[in-house]
Amino acid sequence: MQAIDRKLLRDFQRLWLQAVAIALVLACGVAVLLTSVGMYKALSETQDAYYERNRFADVFAQTNRAPVSLLPEIARIDGVLSIEARITGAAILDIPGRTRTAVGHILSYPETADPVLNVPLLVSGRFPDPEDTDEVVVNAPFAEANGFDLGDSFSANLRGRKRQLVVVGTVLSPEFVYTIGPGALMPDNAGFGIIWMSTRAAAAAFDMTGAFNDISLALATGTRAEPAIERLDTLLEPYGGLGAYDRADQTSHAFLDAQLNELKGMAMVLPPIFFGIAGFLVSMVMSRIVALERSEIGLLKAIGYSNTEICLHYLMLAGLIAVVGVAVGWIAGTFLANALARQYAEFFDFPYVIFRVSYWVYAAAGLAGLATTSLGALQAALKAANLAPAIAMQPPAPPRFKHSLIDEMMARLRLTQSTVMILRSLLRWPLRSLLTSLGLALAVASVIAATFINDALDEIVDLAFHQTNRQDAMLLFAEDVPEAALEDARNLPGVLQAESQQYQAAILRRGHLSKRVAVEARRPGNDLSRVLDADRQVLNVPPGGIVLSERLADHLDVLPSDSIEVEFLTGRRETIEVRVSQVVEQYFGLGAYMDFEFMNALFRQAPRISTVNVTLDSQQTGALHAAIKAVPEVSGIIEMNENLRSFQDTVEQNVVVMNSIYITVAVLITIGVTYNAARIQLSERARELASLRILGFGRGEVSYILMGEMMLLALIAQPFGWLIGTGIAQLMTQAFTSDLYAIPLVLRPATFTTATIIVLSAALASVLIVRRRLDRLDLVSVMKTRE
Repeated sequence: MQAIDRKLLRDFQRLWLQAVAIALVLACGVAVLLTSVGMYKALSETQDAYYERNRFADVFAQTNRAPVSLLPEIARIDGVLSIEARITGAAILDIPGRTRTAVGHILSYPETADPVLNVPLLVSGRFPDPEDTDEVVVNAPFAEANGFDLGDSFSANLRGRKRQLVVVGTVLSPEFVYTIGPGALMPDNAGFGIIWMSTRAAAAAFDMTGAFNDISLALATGTRAEPAIERLDTLLEPYGGLGAYDRADQTSHAFLDAQLNELKGMAMVLPPIFFGIAGFLVSMVMSRIVALERSEIGLLKAIGYSNTEICLHYLMLAGLIAVVGVAVGWIAGTFLANALARQYAEFFDFPYVIFRVSYWVYAAAGLAGLATTSLGALQAALKAANLAPAIAMQPPAPPRFKHSLIDEMMARLRLTQSTVMILRSLLRWPLRSLLTSLGLALAVASVIAATFINDALDEIVDLAFHQTNRQDAMLLFAEDVPEAALEDARNLPGVLQAESQQYQAAILRRGHLSKRVAVEARRPGNDLSRVLDADRQVLNVPPGGIVLSERLADHLDVLPSDSIEVEFLTGRRETIEVRVSQVVEQYFGLGAYMDFEFMNALFRQAPRISTVNVTLDSQQTGALHAAIKAVPEVSGIIEMNENLRSFQDTVEQNVVVMNSIYITVAVLITIGVTYNAARIQLSERARELASLRILGFGRGEVSYILMGEMMLLALIAQPFGWLIGTGIAQLMTQAFTSDLYAIPLVLRPATFTTATIIVLSAALASVLIVRRRLDRLDLVSVMKTRE
């Protein structure tokens, strides 16, 4: 081992605390990259494998009642490989031991062979016997949430006929990776279940003998879905087709796809921040090391080491830091990616997880870490290589400063000498001060990016549950019913107030842009479910117009007063042109609203309703559920308190994990920046501080100079951190926005205060660690060092 190599190891051993602080920041970047890419790869590969093995369909459509004789013609559509026709329906369930009403989504299961598409994966038991019309299989999360064992039974209200159903198996399906009930905001495994029964039993229950009302298509690779959808719509239109759609609009797939896009965005935004900070820290440390080792550099050159060897020596020192950071990041990233991928897989009801992070991801993360530290050290390494031996053996020329206007101002303010020294240090090395503050500002931004989610969720809950939807429950009907049913709803036990709504499936178009939505109509003055304008005032939709949510308006590229086409998929299936009256803010779904009377006039029908919003007497909830179980027209009930509780429980878990990661990262960034900057300050000013001690300054006064400078930089960093954090939060809201939901940008003073307190506390702790070294300074030895 050559002398320069032994020097390399000794330098790394001497600087191990600074190296670890930098390595941890670098490890954060590597870990976040591996975690986000690892989770994305695991979920996407699991999704692809699950879809392929269980033959998840490409196109879906529902109809009122189409004859089985239509299937051969559907199968001849260009590009169609296979089809699966089924019978579906909704049922109110009465589960033993459960007071509240549960809702079942019934699906038929073929009697003679396995399904061609959307094949359920058997978890336990067996599939129903075609000869036994009471046997069913249910989705595994529903069975687990209700404690079902094989052989257990529950009753279902199937079009007014109560049937006792026996559970003979549990399954998982690629069609219900994210199982969410009609009108619900979050999954409710106890209250909403998927039930497969034999085709014969389903046909008898829903009067579908020789017919179907749900069909799925698989397309050949490379086949565009749009022509197949258009042809399928044409064939199903005479039978009440509700409009075919591809995977992108299938509810379960859309939720999963939105989550994958979030992970992809996280992989692109966060790692570069950590790599950039690590490179900045390496640059600070290496520049100081080169400045302190001028004589050693000159001596190495004098005894024969080349410029290239000197340059490589300092690059290898940075490389050792990178190796530590990359190794820690690999370990932490692999663990986090594996744990979070399994958590996500469980949340999305995958039957298995394919966790395999490709070697190229590890290689890319490692190369990014090495490149970051190498670039950070490059300037200092080149400076060392370019030093001539004779010049390097001499101490550097002292910096020259001029008396400035700022010095005059400090003199007039009669600041203490210690404070003047702090301010002069910041002003005379402005670039270093700026970069140090920037590093701390990024730490502040990390905390803001995490904690603003709390305020955003509070805003979502307030608007969605307290201002817009103020009902206690929603009663859902299997089909639209006359408005006279509203009076029947008012007579149910515990109902205090009842208001009606109507939903109609439609496609909104403007030019080449289109979107399939449910257009909602309500009477003016409804108080339980309301549309609010930008000022949070109740908005009544004018007859002849339509009100759109912001995201739907953006998708169609329309503004208020623009005209759009509305193609209704029900009733007479007419297409009309309406003017956009207003655009409103909405966080869940893509809302489109019309006047109630105008909607019924378009359909040339007496007023009909799809749902009833009610307020309830909490003392009679049990009686209400018991009554609903006996009403054949009601297909389900959604309790808003349960919806809210499920939403809060689900997001709380994710927010706690996210906040913990971001705050840990912010603390590591703060420690890395502050500790290294303070160590550099101490090494640069050791002689100066020792001189002050000899001149009579106390330890507190000398410590104030070191600590005051770092804490002042931390304070200066706060407004920059607030601005950067606001920008990152805004990028996150854009990245997390989809057709299913949106996250508002809500930044309250408490968010900035929390970020400031965390970063200042971590900075103070780091400076106090360095201050201990100041107390142990050997004044004699320090004063013997050359300037």
